[in-house]
Amino acid sequence: MGKNDDTGWSTAPFEALRASGLGPIAAFDAGSRPGFDGDKDRGEDLLTERGEVLADLQELLYANGRSGDTRSVLLVLQGMDSAGKGGIVRHVGGLVDPQGLAIKGFGKPTEEELSHDYLWRIRKALPTGGRIGIFDRSHYEDVLPVRVHNLVPESVWEKRYDEINAFEQELVDGGTTVIKCALVVSKAEQKKRLTERLERPDEYWKYNPGDIDERGYWDDYLEAYQAIFDRTDTDTAPWFLIPADSKWFSRLAVCELLIHTLQSLDLDWPPADFDVETEKKRVEALDV
Repeated sequence: MGKNDDTGWSTAPFEALRASGLGPIAAFDAGSRPGFDGDKDRGEDLLTERGEVLADLQELLYANGRSGDTRSVLLVLQGMDSAGKGGIVRHVGGLVDPQGLAIKGFGKPTEEELSHDYLWRIRKALPTGGRIGIFDRSHYEDVLPVRVHNLVPESVWEKRYDEINAFEQELVDGGTTVIKCALVVSKAEQKKRLTERLERPDEYWKYNPGDIDERGYWDDYLEAYQAIFDRTDTDTAPWFLIPADSKWFSRLAVCELLIHTLQSLDLDWPPADFDVETEKKRVEALDV
């Protein structure tokens, strides 16, 4: 992808948004558009255009899965409250055939989940062959709020970075391509979005009074996120920082990352598992 591709990107998102190349998250501009030269109108048009590309690639993945291919894709979404994770699920996930999606949101663990290892509920939700899995929050909750609020001793959560790296390497070795996106919203934009939720009865359901309490730990969360990037941004399962103050940009960026990921699988249509010429004759002989 380059300037001549007419996509608006001067640098491919897979390179421009890689966490390890963007410096500390505390200094990251949530209103920036790394690698993108277009404006909002161009970005919204591109999402429609590139969504068709994404849909075609996802159909290829799904078709191969139906034919026994065990490869899959896992998209991990993390971010502060109101960063737009749900919007990514609806507006990017909504670009493709839902048959090929496996969407899971991870909230506060249930009693059953707490009785198991923290990765137990994650393993249960992994996408099967041929599908794109989207995690709205993930196993990284166990080194985010768990760390920020000291829900377990440091000696416990500190070991989890290495455990997560090993887990993700296991997924990749088993045929799942993992991409991880941290949606970064500014304090000002978060306040604006929380305010809007209180002004619209149709959005009351999105509002959680606890979000205000969590905002008081903003700097602690930034520190926890930075530790995640320092410890788990690997070539095996890379992290990308997604500026989320402009929803159109964050959706376009994630769409492009998925396109890149699916193209890297070098998929082709699976061959027929029947005799094509014989079936043509049978169809031709059907009554009308």
